[in-house]
Order: sequence, then C-alpha cells, then structure tokens
Amino acid sequence: MTSKTPWIILLILWMIGSTWWHVCKIKQLCPDGTQSNVTSGDSTLLTTPIGADVYTIADGNRFRLELPGHFSFATSGANANMNTLGGSLEPMLKYLKKNSERTLEIVGYYSPAEVNRTDFPNLGLARAEGMKQYLVQQGLSAESITTKGEERNLPFAAKGDSLYGGIDFAFGGKEAETTEPVTSSTPSTTSLVVMNDPTSEKELAEAQKYTSVFEPIDLYFPLGEANYIKTDETQKFFDEAVKYLSAHKDKKLLLTGHTDNTGPEESNMRLSRDRANDVKNKLRKSGIDSDQIDVSAKGESEPKADNKTLSGRKANRRVTVVVR
Repeated sequence: MTSKTPWIILLILWMIGSTWWHVCKIKQLCPDGTQSNVTSGDSTLLTTPIGADVYTIADGNRFRLELPGHFSFATSGANANMNTLGGSLEPMLKYLKKNSERTLEIVGYYSPAEVNRTDFPNLGLARAEGMKQYLVQQGLSAESITTKGEERNLPFAAKGDSLYGGIDFAFGGKEAETTEPVTSSTPSTTSLVVMNDPTSEKELAEAQKYTSVFEPIDLYFPLGEANYIKTDETQKFFDEAVKYLSAHKDKKLLLTGHTDNTGPEESNMRLSRDRANDVKNKLRKSGIDSDQIDVSAKGESEPKADNKTLSGRKANRRVTVVVR
C-alpha cells in the first residue's frame, strides 16, 4: 500500500458522504427505508415519495385515485419524475380507455423563480406536454388530451434544486355511462364509478319556473356547450328583466356562475366566470345595458345539489340570474 492510499480512501468516503448529504439532507429525497435511483430528464431523483400528503386524481365520483406521493421535478426541469408518486397511474389509464367519451386536461405548474429553457411559452406547458406524451405512449388518444401551463408557488426542497408537485388533471367530455368499477392494484387507492343517472340538463332547465325577476332562476348548458338551454320560463324572465331594467337604471341583473366539484378548484372558478360572461355577452344583444349586468363566480363553492350523484353534478353546473 502506497502513502497515497489513505488519502484516496478518505477522498472516496468524502465523495460518498457529500452525495448522501446533498440528496438526503438538502434535496430531502431520502425518507426512511430503502430507495433506488432513477434518471428522469434533467436530474437523478429517488423513487421513494416525498411527504405524507395524499395526491388525489378524481373525475367527480365516477373515478378516484389516491396516491401517497406526487410528481417531482428538478428546478427549471421539464420532465416529471413519476416514481415519487408512490403508486401507478394505470387505474386512470384503464378508466379513460374504458370511457373514451371522457377528456383529460393536464395542467402544468411552474414557479416564477424557475428558468424556462424549453421551446414552449412557459415551463408549466412544457411539463404538461411531457405528461401528455407519456399518456399517449400508454395508449390514450392525443385528441382527448389538452394541456395548459399556469404559474403558482411550488414547494421547493431546502436547497431549492428540486420541487414537489407541478401536475394536475381535470376531466371533461360526455358523461360516462359505465356502471362497472375500475379496479386498482395500489392498496391505498380507491376508484369509483357511479350509477348512470337519466336526468339531463334539458330536464333541469325545463324544471325552472318563472315567478318574478327578483326570484333567482338557473340557466343550464348542454355538456361542452356555451349556449344555455332556452325555455318559455327563461324567456319570460328575460322579457320582464329587460322592461324592468330599462325603467330602473339603478338596478342590476346579477349573473353568478357555478360548477360541480370535478377538477382543480382554480379551473372551476375560472370556468364558472367564463360561463357567466358568455351569458352576459348574449344578454347585451337583448337590450340590457352592459353596466347593468354584474358577473360573479363561485366555482364549486356553492353547490345546490349533491356532487356525489351524476344528476347532482349536472344541477350544479349552472348560471344563476336575478335582479337586485
């Protein structure tokens, strides 16, 4: 053994210790137990999930997948490390393949502190597109998947060189009609599909009765459409509202958008506002002044029916109108 050997051994031990400190203490990617490394895009991450929060992917009460981890990314990295989920996306893939009428929106998040080195307009969209590519490779139709990027404050590791989160899913499309449950191989996962409910948006719209412009009436929409379902009762309401508002310029027509609880809360809030604004734009053509129409959004926060049922979710997807 040469005189340099002890120094070489110390150098190797120092390198091993430094690597462990960086990954486990700084990046905080080493919970108790055994873990293995996997390379994912820009950096090497660990397969053991971070944190104890449950990550839920749900299509209302039709489908629910709970995972003990979440996606993780290298800071400013576009490729998700799926091994930190602590489970598989296979139940979601099976559900979407079985219910091809359902669509999927992938929301990719990014922090303003990150640098976008991709060709996409923002890092969130790059992350969402990467996830879309993966799902298409697993057999989902590219036409059934949309993507978007949103800025938000993401939780970083202590050193700031990795983050947790970054991807959310929202479902849409026609209502699933299957009554068979989707099974999952993940012990901590439950997947639910509820019974088909015959109540339609048209039936909900026709159940609305006009009594006075000062009594709220709900407008309903065919699934995936922006035009509300017109009935004799809603026509009576708006005919009287135009007359009253023309004679009382200090009064306003209030439009309040609502959604069911399917998908991310932020997306539902935005959707409820968009629906109410669509109604406002159509009502301006009927003679109501724009400054006499107020729009507000409640998202999923004020349901009128039980979101656990299909008919309940349909009843919650509405715009409420009233004169105040």
